[in-house]
Amino acid sequence: MSDGTEEFGTWLARQLRRKGVSQADLAVEVGVSRAAVSAWVSGRATPRIDKMQSIEAFLGLEAGSTISQVDAPDRPDDLVWYPRPAHADGGRELGNAAIFAFEPDLSVLAREATQNSIDERVNQDEPVRVRYLVHEISGERLERFLEAIRWKEISPHLEAAAKSDQKVGRVLRDGLGALRDKGSLLLLRIDDYNAAGLTGDEYADGRFAAVVRRQLDSHKSGVSAGSYGLGKATLWANSGLGLVLINSTLSEPFGGRSERRLVGRLDLPWHRTSAGEWAGPAWLGVRDPERRSVRSWWADQQITEDLFLTRSSRAPGTSFLVVGVQESTSDLEEMQRRLVEALGRNFWAAMIAPAGERPALEASVLSLRNDQVVVPEERVDPYAMEPSRSRALSAYYNGETVSEPTNTKDVVRTKVPLRVPRLKQDRQGQEAIHEAVLLITDADETDERANRLVAMRGSRMVVVDRKVPDLPLGAPRFQAVLLAGKAADTSVEAEGAERFLRTAEPPDHNDWRRTDDLTATYARGAISRITEFGQAVNAEIRRVLRRPTVGPSEEGPPELRELLSLTPPPQPRSPGFPVVDALTGAITEDGAWRVQVTVKLPQRDDPWVLAPVLRFVTRSGPRPEATWARLIGDSGCEVVDDDRLSFSPGTRRATFTGLTDAASHPVAARMAAVEVDLRRVKETTE
Repeated sequence: MSDGTEEFGTWLARQLRRKGVSQADLAVEVGVSRAAVSAWVSGRATPRIDKMQSIEAFLGLEAGSTISQVDAPDRPDDLVWYPRPAHADGGRELGNAAIFAFEPDLSVLAREATQNSIDERVNQDEPVRVRYLVHEISGERLERFLEAIRWKEISPHLEAAAKSDQKVGRVLRDGLGALRDKGSLLLLRIDDYNAAGLTGDEYADGRFAAVVRRQLDSHKSGVSAGSYGLGKATLWANSGLGLVLINSTLSEPFGGRSERRLVGRLDLPWHRTSAGEWAGPAWLGVRDPERRSVRSWWADQQITEDLFLTRSSRAPGTSFLVVGVQESTSDLEEMQRRLVEALGRNFWAAMIAPAGERPALEASVLSLRNDQVVVPEERVDPYAMEPSRSRALSAYYNGETVSEPTNTKDVVRTKVPLRVPRLKQDRQGQEAIHEAVLLITDADETDERANRLVAMRGSRMVVVDRKVPDLPLGAPRFQAVLLAGKAADTSVEAEGAERFLRTAEPPDHNDWRRTDDLTATYARGAISRITEFGQAVNAEIRRVLRRPTVGPSEEGPPELRELLSLTPPPQPRSPGFPVVDALTGAITEDGAWRVQVTVKLPQRDDPWVLAPVLRFVTRSGPRPEATWARLIGDSGCEVVDDDRLSFSPGTRRATFTGLTDAASHPVAARMAAVEVDLRRVKETTE
């Protein structure tokens, strides 16, 4: 139905443009004068019912479209690629500079794309649901996909652009080579739901034009959102073919429609084909005669399915399909693990809410091969990814923090002032004081990266993640969480702090420091205020950690007790045997442990053959073992006999991933920490 904001004449003019016919053509067809059609288009008059029916028949519209003012559906046969012609003045762009702001990396893509989804949240009482789908296609499924994207039309442009000696040309050559050699294509789709979708006109200001037509156009409302308009560039940066397809369900109808607004964009450098010279970018859509370009189209279910863009619900939001993913590994399980970890590390706080409320974000990852599930969908669990920090934030939300610690599970809450300078344009303004919230708690036993501070503002994406310097002697292992701006409260001062910190973030939103935006927006001293804030946070953490430790004071700090101990420490394992150097892990939806283990090996000409063993950590007594459901050799090693690893001769460092069999666990995975040891194979066969 019509959204009630468009006049009939405006709608009719758009239908004529879409069909490429003139007002004179319409006048002849429906049997009226050209002046009558002009009056309809200008809004001075409205056609009779019989003339409306004639208009629908001439333009190929569904019955009643002149009343509902719904745009006509588009036919897949009308789809074409529009490559932008080269500039008449000879100017050339040999690549999209926005793409080079980021490395092609799944972690970076997940961070930027998910932040954009949170920024576009529609219903604030419901979470934004983000779903990542890794999909490898080959054979008939690949052929059907290439036909759907009109591969024959764009392949000459890709081949020509790949001849360039610039970085973009090398990436394209690699992407085209992988498609030819492997006969398969790796796709990554990012769906969000309860997000605004690409609303607005094809060319005028709006979300659609900002994402599809423009560079460095953020077009976001609210002080919590990003400000550079660079995040969307990570989508194209992660495509080895420079190709991204889009399907959007709109939160605000356009042309009377909301579902399946599709478009494709190919980002290439300047190139020359037998047909001429081309500026670089190209769009997949339906011809727009008036603009001599193409526009998005309202797709049917079949073409949407052929393009791997079918969404799972009618909730508003957008699906981005990155075609020909650039990635260091083609192992779907490893790619899923990286995505889950990136989502958990960056957005754990957005996935937590006070009791009885919904979080801002829910996220999951699924891997497919030719439409068949390879790795089951995995919901990102913040408590598994960041146990200590999640416990601290939950305690804050539920009013369970303390000012003085009494046991190791307490969460200490304190405040750190941030002085926000006045805006340059507001000469009468005054400096404001915002009180950021600092949470400190003991690090979980499984936290390998302890004694760190993470900081965030309103979107609750981790912006700062760094080690805290100059800790006092005997300080316990801890984690600190800083909530600043609108992450701390909703006051006027918090909103001002949110805006201030936003301008202090670089394009990749991973720090608060000097930026051109900061110095251009705020009065002198803004840089000093950021520096002072960081120093004050460190000082407050050190002050809290200097408090007396829980337990008898005569025992002294742990470091001193260790030095004075009469019991000699256990002897370290001989450096002549491989040892576990690093261990990271998370619990899957079915209750199994998924761990990644880095092994340090001594120099040896023969291969090491070892059996990794996962044990559940107990406070006393034996440590029960779990069996492996699967082992994967990531680098420097390979799996032999299902439960053993052969490490390549001469390898000094190797990595493998293990998935346990949940049925073999002595207790539920959430109830205990785990450790991994290495045994010689002969030890397991005695």
